[in-house]
Amino acid sequence: MADMSPGDWAFWETWMRAHRLLVRELDKGLQRDCGISKAEYSVLVTLRRPMRVGELADALGWEKSRVSHLLTRMENRGLVARTEDGASGRRTGIELTGEGRRTAERATLAHGGNVRRLVLDHLTPEQAAGIRSWSEHLIERIEPG
Repeated sequence: MADMSPGDWAFWETWMRAHRLLVRELDKGLQRDCGISKAEYSVLVTLRRPMRVGELADALGWEKSRVSHLLTRMENRGLVARTEDGASGRRTGIELTGEGRRTAERATLAHGGNVRRLVLDHLTPEQAAGIRSWSEHLIERIEPG
């Protein structure tokens, strides 16, 4: 394994700080503009069709218990509804309610505006292309196929 130089560490620490600040600001924007957390937004935009809870957890890359707890809170707020499996009668599915769909639409507009304001409006086309290319390459190396 290669050692990292002080310059490498400075790059890494700057990138990590920028990432933390961006995530924090985007989360604050969702809270302020829509009254939801980034985690709730992730569920709302992933749940475009009814899914089983395990399928949703896999799609999000989260533990099933985390998803289940969040879904309980979202169900109490009227954003999602649990559905029954016809064969067993167990409440194993989840779907958006009308309020959940409306919240997802509002949040997508607000979140997109915040992404544009905080990131996209400040990048040249060349910078955006470089970041996209690097990100795609990183994804391919970490999560092939």
